[in-house]
Amino acid sequence: MATTAKPRKKVVDGLLAPIQSFIKLEASGGIVLLIAAIIALVWANSTWQALYTEIWNIPVVLGLGGLVIDKPLLLWINDGLMAIFFFVIGLEIKREILFGELSSPKQAVLPIAAAIGGMVIPALFYLAVTAGTPAADGWGIPMATDIAFALGVLALLGNRVPFALKIFLTALAIVDDLGAIMVIALFYTAEVYWSMLLLGGGLLLVLLALNASGVRSMIPYLAIGFVIWIAFLKSGVHATIAGVLIAMTIPARPLLNFTDFSRNLTDLTDALKQRDDIDDQEKYVHELEEQCHDVGTPLHRLEHGLHAWVAFFIIPVFALANAGVTIEGDFMSAVASPVSIGIILGLVLGKQLGVFSLSWLAVKSGLTELPSGVNWRHIYGVSCLAGIGFTMSLFIAMLGFGESELLTNSKVGILVASLISGIIGWLALVSANKQPSS
Repeated sequence: MATTAKPRKKVVDGLLAPIQSFIKLEASGGIVLLIAAIIALVWANSTWQALYTEIWNIPVVLGLGGLVIDKPLLLWINDGLMAIFFFVIGLEIKREILFGELSSPKQAVLPIAAAIGGMVIPALFYLAVTAGTPAADGWGIPMATDIAFALGVLALLGNRVPFALKIFLTALAIVDDLGAIMVIALFYTAEVYWSMLLLGGGLLLVLLALNASGVRSMIPYLAIGFVIWIAFLKSGVHATIAGVLIAMTIPARPLLNFTDFSRNLTDLTDALKQRDDIDDQEKYVHELEEQCHDVGTPLHRLEHGLHAWVAFFIIPVFALANAGVTIEGDFMSAVASPVSIGIILGLVLGKQLGVFSLSWLAVKSGLTELPSGVNWRHIYGVSCLAGIGFTMSLFIAMLGFGESELLTNSKVGILVASLISGIIGWLALVSANKQPSS
């Protein structure tokens, strides 16, 4: 029995290794994100407040011939760096659909149902407060979940929460991100310039053709992807959507399957041991490198290579540039504004009700089941953590309100709601850990 258990355990550990690495990176990124948000808040309300505003308004110009992009630094962050963030989200979505929690219909039902409830109910809470006012345009703000912050809170509990719960929260947040992307594309796009959109769409078809023909070099994908980003930037559809669409064209299947790789690896290793000549040894080492490259996928290499940059640079820079709310006058007046109340109700109460109730219905209907070791108190705790909107909520708020007082009040609501949701979620999960699993 022991001889079969060890190989089986190794296989399971190998399958879980990527998601364990992802969760650890996101949780660590959540801590850096929190630090960046605190710095932004303190900076924007200090004696260096003017410097904070001036830095993000520095003009940055990129031009080639007659094509010139002239934007302040803030918009380069929100349209440029965030396009890379959305590109990584697209890679995560594709991986989950092909190989992860969303690849099995029964497994996918629970996070999909939870995410749908966590998007629809918060939006209804928000509209109940803001309907008929200019603030109603921000109905997409409380639909979002910040995976980095949410996993960061879970990380504080360590092994006191089951690993399956972290996987559930990750899958939920990824589906939530997909929903937010669709909302941005469909409802937060102003005027569309169809010629540029058609150009971008045509180039996406070129990337799909490259994928189908077996091209694995990233050079054409990234070069053409950059042109697609410019086309979307000029089309009126938000440029970050290009990041997600480009990610969907990245090859996700290896050129070499694991069975052939294992056999080739054994053959090459045996041959290498029998060679004393350094030229022969280098030839076999080079062959080993090619085999290792072919058994990997471009999607995995890009996701692995970019994830740390997104978690520890792009998202913290976004937070530093956008979370700096200058509180002028009465802070409580900003909290009591309709847009802020709508966001707080949506993220704090709407997320709890939406995620938990749809999860409960999905399980009780027999469509799915709770993950191993997870009980309903765990699900409630995650429902609360889903109310940490932050990054995506701030992004949608900027699209909906531009530079206005509504944006300032919405930022206040997002920060307050995220803080409340994080505290309630943490307390709920501490309590859940003291209860027997069911």
